[in-house]
Amino acid sequence: MVLTVSPAQLTLSPGSEVILSNQSWSDYEALLDSRGDDGFIKVSFNAQTGEITLMAPMPGHGRRIDTLSDLVKALLRHQQRDYDSAHPVTFKRFQEAGTEPDASFYIQNWQSISGKDRIDLSKDLPADLAIEVDLTSLTRRDIYRVLGVPELWIYREKELKIYVLVEGRYVDSQVSPTFPDMDVKSILPEYVELAWRPCSSKALRDFDAFLSSHPS
Repeated sequence: MVLTVSPAQLTLSPGSEVILSNQSWSDYEALLDSRGDDGFIKVSFNAQTGEITLMAPMPGHGRRIDTLSDLVKALLRHQQRDYDSAHPVTFKRFQEAGTEPDASFYIQNWQSISGKDRIDLSKDLPADLAIEVDLTSLTRRDIYRVLGVPELWIYREKELKIYVLVEGRYVDSQVSPTFPDMDVKSILPEYVELAWRPCSSKALRDFDAFLSSHPS
């Protein structure tokens, strides 16, 4: 099957997903090139399945990932840790897999991408932490496994799932290796949903107050 569709030709309603079968790495690269800087449609590729996935996020998706990302940044600042956030960004491993996390953070390895406009996983390290919000579609963890991302968060239905890469496979964890001294799995969803109703600013103010009462 030859790929003949591009995001410019494909209209996806918010929350919808399209899976293209029997696709190659060159098809994936061509689709990314044709999309240009229009990141409304997220594109992923898995060589093991030969599938390209296109997904159009819902409005609630953007609000939740913005809040979750802001909460992580607030926590890192509170702990006085250096970091670099990389989103939107496309992570690719040549001929194997590619995806675009909702948010990603270089924390332990922030210096590895300092000053870089592009990230090439043939030379650069993957993000220390990738975050996805699943509202209408499910994150394909196999792609992140191929990319070698050591910690993956997936937020779905008011629950934060933490997956840690152990010996080449993801293990469901109750503790985040990035934040081992805080129960982020229980704490962060409260503030993510508070941002949905009543508003983001209140959620972030309340989280700052919570952090102030818990010295780093």
